[in-house]
Amino acid sequence: MHPGGLAVLLDEDVAGQDATEIFYSLHRQEVLLKPGYVRLQVGVLEGEEPSIVPLAPGAISKVPHAEPTWLTPGYYSPYFKDSHRKFQGAMRKFVDEIVYPDGQLREADGKRVSQSVLDAMAAKEIHAMRLGPGKHLKGRVLFDGLVQPEEFDYFHELIITQELARVGVRGYGDGLLAGMVIGLPPVLNFGSEELKARIVPDILAGKKFISLAISEAFAGSDVAGLKTTAVLTEDKKHWIVNGTKKWITNGTFSDYFTVGCRTEGGFTVILVERSEGVETTPIKTSYSPAAGTAFITFDNVKVPVGNTLGPVDGGLIVMLANFNHERWVMCCSSARAQRLVVEECMKWCAQRKVFGRPLVSQAVIRAKLANMISRVESAQNWLEAVTYQMNNMSYKQQSSNLAGQIGFLKKYCTSTAQDTARDAVQVFGGRGITKTGMGRFIEHYHTTVTFDSLLGGAEDVLGDLGVRQAMRKMPSDARL
Repeated sequence: MHPGGLAVLLDEDVAGQDATEIFYSLHRQEVLLKPGYVRLQVGVLEGEEPSIVPLAPGAISKVPHAEPTWLTPGYYSPYFKDSHRKFQGAMRKFVDEIVYPDGQLREADGKRVSQSVLDAMAAKEIHAMRLGPGKHLKGRVLFDGLVQPEEFDYFHELIITQELARVGVRGYGDGLLAGMVIGLPPVLNFGSEELKARIVPDILAGKKFISLAISEAFAGSDVAGLKTTAVLTEDKKHWIVNGTKKWITNGTFSDYFTVGCRTEGGFTVILVERSEGVETTPIKTSYSPAAGTAFITFDNVKVPVGNTLGPVDGGLIVMLANFNHERWVMCCSSARAQRLVVEECMKWCAQRKVFGRPLVSQAVIRAKLANMISRVESAQNWLEAVTYQMNNMSYKQQSSNLAGQIGFLKKYCTSTAQDTARDAVQVFGGRGITKTGMGRFIEHYHTTVTFDSLLGGAEDVLGDLGVRQAMRKMPSDARL
């Protein structure tokens, strides 16, 4: 009847007693909602009402700092309008009901995101909205008409990304078509009209999948070191692609690959379709195989020249145009994942008893919470400030003014995330290194938090980028 045996139920502090406090010191609330345990309820106490009620799907948490300031009652924001608040409510309910349950199952069994979830997202046009504002939204009915394509902005996209991050499972989160978020924009921005008409509809419908394939065992941030080659055939009608790519998110199940190749005069980006000569192999990483992380081999793959994205030998422009949005999305996700950890720690410190008193009565624990809260609030506020600039700058202005800012922001988000992960494990103790039970989200976060510090550019590389961009704008007459 009980995993711990009959002795647990016969304990003098449990049998015939109000066991609420001791139950919540050992179990997560979700245990009570599992069918296997629900059936054990034999009745209710007459005249009593539940004192602990699970949040309804879509509800806002009342735990301090569990929500960003703009969602906290009594606080205000200059950035978010009524359309954003309505959109957030609908998105949260969708994630709680559709995405969260699938995420917990798939992260555990390593299988790909359920097609039913992708179909449900497509029905709301969530795949299209994850690519940000733009012409690709024209004519689409966004979330049943909740927001019009012309009013959709980066704050709406921020909401989508942050609500998805609340699922709390990192591998599944990337499996939820992260490859599309970074692999499709080069097609939209640099592909021919014929190419876009042929592949984009199925991708945004969640029927076909795409990955960004740049990194190799030979080179990551150092694009100039890439060894995958593309050589034109004699008739100039096809590319012949040879080489390998590594750590490619969604690669195991992708139908298309946005591939960086060395060409005769430089670097060119080409859309390679899964065909003869393309082979993908899963890579085992710290998070779930649900992400579809792959090693890809291209062996004399024949690709039409019409699949070239942007100018031949001008692929660096294509990639640089992609980086700001890619890194900003990671900042959105990182900031929200940190907040989930803060909420878990706040709850645990309030309900956990040590030496006969709540854990939060310990000054050292309060100090850790103070640092965690400070980090997550500063990350979110910086993120919102950058997002506002994105809403008010042209694409060219973003490239000129925000590459360094976003680089700094991502470096800050991912470095503070690792500090928060370490503090959270200390707060939870042994439970923080246990894959199940009270500390399961903390263990998972601590194990996978370093992914964001590497994907989209390592912290040191991005910090250096920010400083170099700043120094280019140093006035020549500036002196101490």
